[in-house]
Amino acid sequence: PEEDWEEGGAVGLMREEGQNEVNEDGKKNQQVVDIILSEWMGYFLLRESMLDSLVRARDIFLKPKKGLMMPSHATMLVAPISDEQERKIQSSEYANAMEDWKEFAETTQTMYGVDMSVLEKDFDREQKEYYVLSSRWAELGTGCLLAEAQVVKEYDMHVCTVEDARGVGLALGQDEGQGVPFDFDVVGRVTHNDIGSSQADASGGVSGPMSGFAGWFTVDFKSRTDEVGRGVAPEVPNPAYLSTGPEMGYTHWGQQVFHLPSPIPILPLQTTRINGTLEMMRTKESARLYNVRYRYETSRRKSGTERDGEVLMKGKSEEFVYQIP
Repeated sequence: PEEDWEEGGAVGLMREEGQNEVNEDGKKNQQVVDIILSEWMGYFLLRESMLDSLVRARDIFLKPKKGLMMPSHATMLVAPISDEQERKIQSSEYANAMEDWKEFAETTQTMYGVDMSVLEKDFDREQKEYYVLSSRWAELGTGCLLAEAQVVKEYDMHVCTVEDARGVGLALGQDEGQGVPFDFDVVGRVTHNDIGSSQADASGGVSGPMSGFAGWFTVDFKSRTDEVGRGVAPEVPNPAYLSTGPEMGYTHWGQQVFHLPSPIPILPLQTTRINGTLEMMRTKESARLYNVRYRYETSRRKSGTERDGEVLMKGKSEEFVYQIP
């Protein structure tokens, strides 16, 4: 109502310069909305591709200088984890599927004289993509984390674009790119057999092995920080924060776990370095779904030495592409 725009009005809405202007096409300016509140987040933030619609709604309706987006900011994180029980279950399911195929192919050959070997490669690929190279929803405990999580993408909801929603680490307009870097040091836990008991108790570290990576997100509900709205838009007096990480226990989103086909050993008295890149891109089959590509290398050095010092072991470069179902 018009009275809400008057000084002392019940709602206290604020006019913005140009609000009642008419656009070039003769239509009244639609950017009159004070706040857009939306629960658009999917697994690992982007799955379901709802961010596109939010950005378009913001650009059409939100006041450019004084409007607020809630959540206001979002952050994607990734960390190495130990989750061997679940990783082995996935590997076992894949192995069982291939055993079933072998039995089927042998039976078909014996009974009907039909050679199914021409299909085996494609069947194997499909089963591996489904059982091994698909992320899993998980409710991890903090004890699963092997190193502190690292940020791979940050979004300011007032200025992010549809291009930003396409994925992470991609070249402009492309379905691939250089990726976003990550670099983890996983320090092996010292046991009583390695050194004295009192030293072992104080040494810290983790026992591993590394089973894969986990990804999750956080969102903030706070004041604007972009150049256009900072200091102009209303301040949020009581900022709020939501994390979907392991430290928060159960949430609807949980964490997305990307299990490796084989674990990476974490040895006592040694530090394992895992460094590489992450890309996240939409699938060609569905714009709502995403794939995640991990490229990384591993190396080990004596714990307590510099990263660029003597390397005890260096593994080969690895690359795995996971689908987020």
